[in-house]
Amino acid sequence: MSFKPLSSLRRGIGALWRGLDATRRFVLNLIFLLILIFLVWGMFGGGLKPLAPKTALVLDLKGELVEERAGSVRDSVVAGLSGNGRRLVRLPDVLKALDSAAKDANVGDVLLLLDEMGGGGLASVREIGAAVERVKAAGKRVVVWGGNFDQKRYLIAAHASEVYLHPMGMVLIEGFGRHRNYYRDALDKVGVTVNLMKVGTYKSFAEPFIGNGPSQAAQEADAFLYNGLWTAYTTEVEQARKLPAGSIAKGIDELPQRLTAANGNAAKVALDWKLIDGIKTRDEVREMFVKRGAYDARIKSFRQVSLDDYVGRHPDKPFGDAVAVVVAAGDITDGTGGPGMVGAISTSNLIRSVREDDSVKAVVLRVNSPGGSAYGSELIRRELELTRAAGKPVVVSMGDVAASGGYWISMAADEVIADPSTVTGSIGVFAILPTADKVVDKLGIHTAGVTTTWLADAYNPLRPLDPRFGQLIQSSINHIYDEFTTKAAIARRTTPAKIDEVGQGRVWTGAQAKERGLVDRLGGYGDALRSAAKRAHLGDDFRVTYAEQPATLAERLLERMGLSDAQALTVQVKLGLLPADLGAAALGGSTAAAIGKDLGWLSAVADRKQPFAAVTHCLCGVP
Repeated sequence: MSFKPLSSLRRGIGALWRGLDATRRFVLNLIFLLILIFLVWGMFGGGLKPLAPKTALVLDLKGELVEERAGSVRDSVVAGLSGNGRRLVRLPDVLKALDSAAKDANVGDVLLLLDEMGGGGLASVREIGAAVERVKAAGKRVVVWGGNFDQKRYLIAAHASEVYLHPMGMVLIEGFGRHRNYYRDALDKVGVTVNLMKVGTYKSFAEPFIGNGPSQAAQEADAFLYNGLWTAYTTEVEQARKLPAGSIAKGIDELPQRLTAANGNAAKVALDWKLIDGIKTRDEVREMFVKRGAYDARIKSFRQVSLDDYVGRHPDKPFGDAVAVVVAAGDITDGTGGPGMVGAISTSNLIRSVREDDSVKAVVLRVNSPGGSAYGSELIRRELELTRAAGKPVVVSMGDVAASGGYWISMAADEVIADPSTVTGSIGVFAILPTADKVVDKLGIHTAGVTTTWLADAYNPLRPLDPRFGQLIQSSINHIYDEFTTKAAIARRTTPAKIDEVGQGRVWTGAQAKERGLVDRLGGYGDALRSAAKRAHLGDDFRVTYAEQPATLAERLLERMGLSDAQALTVQVKLGLLPADLGAAALGGSTAAAIGKDLGWLSAVADRKQPFAAVTHCLCGVP
């Protein structure tokens, strides 16, 4: 029989194709079978079981307290698998767990463990403290234990029914204030000139680059801000702990003598100071909960439920009229924001999506931003303005910081609600242009060329700033400040002159801003949700939905099964959807890092696509 090459080739290709097709169908069927198994497991075998009576809710807040998670379910729990990465705790989850526990007959006591909680500002921790008070008002005990309490953690602990500290622990209440680094002499030595154009006597963002110390105006504003925050803090702690007024300041003044008298035992000092109710190790707290609650032989401890599992038992309503929450947390940029950033384009798209969603009847903008790009801020403000014009109420809830650009995006709202400790205001604008002409002179570098107009290369970091270009920028900055004050005046129903009086780049606490008409009232996140629902004529049992990037198919399926983020991430690893060895990124901070960040920001200014950037940023961190 003769050999036919073409026929053999066709038969070979056909066999290969049939093999590939069979493999494809096998893989797809296997994936479908795995999904079906996990769905059945979630509904019947491994789903959430009802809580037994006398279950303690344990909120072990391990991670940085944030308004929203940056990224997907995969990203949010990567740190839990890697062991060293950035772990996040969502503030809405903590509030939801505490409020649900207050109404849950099967939840007995609540235990808060705060040792590994980081981040968060005064407004955030005050929200948790208020939620703790609601649990107590429902007749339940809230116990807080810690190895150490810093200032923020203790503000939560002070609201608890009982506070216990490890025998080797301490309560460290320090007060408020900061020292910035100033680089004028250092920049002069290397030959860098910083050209600043601004509007606002108190706009002190760029002072570290043009001086060797703070201006008198900056010191005045900082003192007024910090004293306001400190008064609010000490008053809240003293009232929560039923201490005489002035106890905190008196204790700090006497701390060296008190610690000496206690032979260096900081825990005893805290007990004598009545900041805590007792000194206990972690195992002693566990035994106390066993006696008060119920013993769980499976885990050889008291019957308990964790934050993730408990929140998973109380999913948001999937259908019906809703209040949508858009979170704006981080510096404001022009484009699409990454983790810890507010991208003007991405945030505007989220606002537009909820505006076009027929089930959304009102919007809450949760702001936790010190500002950034003026242009980016206006893009977001405009989308909110269009949302109101479409008939959907907009309520702003200010978190830890809502200043400068963070205030700008708050101006298109039916109501602005701030926490008394929110850092807000900072209505001012600046632009900064560094030049290194003296550096190149020292190095013997020369720059020259031909341009058709003086403007073609007006800002070249290697040449002295052309005064005509500086004049153009200052005029533009003046115009943007006028836009800022005019829009604020319209929003606050006053005049630009009145806004200018409380503007000029000055920052205020939420309480101070309320006194000056910059916000409508003082309150928290829950107050904003209820206000938005009322304005949209929704009932008390309204649905809350969070505007965020769409979840993946795997994440949606796992969420439908009622799994927590941690459980969902574990399942994805076991399914091979994520690698088990995810690596880690070490986080740290130092003086050198702070200096590097400051000078890195200055360097980045000279590397923009635009000739300059108008910045609405307060340089005010979370106190």
